[in-house]
Amino acid sequence: MSNLGGYQLLTTFAKKVGVPRNLVALIAGGGAIIGGLAVKGGERLWNKVKSKENKSDAVYTIMCDAKSNEGVFLRQGDKYRVLETDEDAVLIELLKNENNPYFVSQYLLENISNYNKNSDK
Repeated sequence: MSNLGGYQLLTTFAKKVGVPRNLVALIAGGGAIIGGLAVKGGERLWNKVKSKENKSDAVYTIMCDAKSNEGVFLRQGDKYRVLETDEDAVLIELLKNENNPYFVSQYLLENISNYNKNSDK
């Protein structure tokens, strides 16, 4: 039994595309395209899953300026979503802010915004 079948197929295909260098370029280019499509598809799927994982779709508004004990500056008019809560700690996503997420005190949020710990459940 011969193992030349695969080699023969590759040499035949290399001759059809010109030289072996062209075959390597086609294989690398095809791999890059397939890899790029896979990454884009994975990003879309991740974003869908991530958006469905949000605990709440409710958007809350900051009513007055404040600075949390954690050093987060919250400005009047800022909008945020609650991602997760754990006792007094609330993980929030400030909308239109690239440095998310932030942990903030539940007590602070209840005093400076329209957030209520029971409204998130």
